[in-house]
Amino acid sequence: MATDPLQKTTPGGAGEAGQPADGAPPQRTGTPMIRFEQVEKRYGDHLVLDKLDFEVKRGEHVTLIGPSGSGKTTILRLLMTLERLSGGVIWVDGEPLSHARTADGGLKPATEKQLRESRRKIGMVFQQFNLFPNMNVLRNITEAPVTVLGVDRGEAEARARELLDMVGLGDKVGAHPTQLSGGQQQRVAIARALAMRPDVLLLDEVTSALDPELVAGVLDLLRQIAHDTDITMLCVTHEMNFARDVSDQVLMFDSGRIVEQGPPEKIFTDPEHQRTREFLNAVL
Repeated sequence: MATDPLQKTTPGGAGEAGQPADGAPPQRTGTPMIRFEQVEKRYGDHLVLDKLDFEVKRGEHVTLIGPSGSGKTTILRLLMTLERLSGGVIWVDGEPLSHARTADGGLKPATEKQLRESRRKIGMVFQQFNLFPNMNVLRNITEAPVTVLGVDRGEAEARARELLDMVGLGDKVGAHPTQLSGGQQQRVAIARALAMRPDVLLLDEVTSALDPELVAGVLDLLRQIAHDTDITMLCVTHEMNFARDVSDQVLMFDSGRIVEQGPPEKIFTDPEHQRTREFLNAVL
């Protein structure tokens, strides 16, 4: 029987993440998978994130919307530890992301080794595909599981083939990125992120670099992942219909602050804040 490429399994076979082993719908709990606590990010005198507080529940799909420069992508980069905090704490699955606990219960900046360990739970798909041009598709997907997680290469390749079948590229195992269209490269990038079995999937304007006719296919794939798994998703997008379809919560950002948040039907049909109405009128 074929395995589910999105399912995490324990040694006993029970589903940890992805589609549950018994086929039941994904369960979302009130335990925060992500929590921003008074988070600040500055570049010199420029304040990008201003004492930001928000939570994302385990298994929840949250979309960040707002004008360019409002801090949305910075949030994802902080979660990937590609940027350092200027203040505050980010928690992932109850543990500090960029900090380490001290003997007296306090927090101190994490070492690079601790950062690498923290980011294992998090996968990210970028605007640009960031595939290794010198590696074929299979190697692009298996390199990190083998070298970072220590997965057996045969096991990693088997999972990569399953993921490639899922994203509709089972016949492209030996192709190199330059032989693929932009949409195909982004599908490989999605498969690569899922190959690490992340608890959190970050999506940063994943269709912005695609030709318009390729956008729908990639968004349909992400809708499938959102529907079929309990991966926690944090998404930055200007595709408002996609945000409406996949989100449990939508956060409207402006100048490094959340100006409004709520379920998509509320945000998109009856926003309360004037800034939200202005933004949606401009993009819809």
